[in-house]
Amino acid sequence: MVKVKICGLMKPEDITAVNEAHTDFAGFVFAKSRHVISLATALALQTHLNPSIQKVGVFVDESVAEILAVYRAGAIDIAQLHGRSTPEEVAKLQHAGLKVIQVFEHQSIDPKSTADYLMVDSGKGSGQTLNWQAISHINRPIILAGGLTPNNVSQAIQVVHPDIVDVSSGVEANGQKDPAKIQDFIKNTKEEYVL
Repeated sequence: MVKVKICGLMKPEDITAVNEAHTDFAGFVFAKSRHVISLATALALQTHLNPSIQKVGVFVDESVAEILAVYRAGAIDIAQLHGRSTPEEVAKLQHAGLKVIQVFEHQSIDPKSTADYLMVDSGKGSGQTLNWQAISHINRPIILAGGLTPNNVSQAIQVVHPDIVDVSSGVEANGQKDPAKIQDFIKNTKEEYVL
């Protein structure tokens, strides 16, 4: 069964929506972006998050120390690393107890990466889809991101066969998370395996 990550959560209403939709992962953005939140906000939000939902922190070239501070505060379970991350940095985060998602934007996946999950993305929140046929199939947990919506996620799953799909702007209306779109996205992801 493909799992779902809803990213860019910013408000209590977003937490209510992912709790009601039974998503698998909740993403909090700590890097500079439209969805950025502070550590204090993330901690306040995650107190209302269903404990079965894993918390993912999104970082772009932050230091290991900065990421670990967020982890040790209790805000995240998994670090999603955009930008340049070395095998040594990944190992330090894992040694501290974090799981790591290494993101490959506009580049081939490195099957030698020691990260727990490998993500292919078209760019941080760009809303652009990837050429799904061009994604190499490797025997590692793959996360597909980039331009996914309730309308195209089932097709993307049929082509790429990812373990996890990740969405942010694709479940928004007027720049805000839309609970109905979140429900539709999850329904269309999961029903691929019900048919």
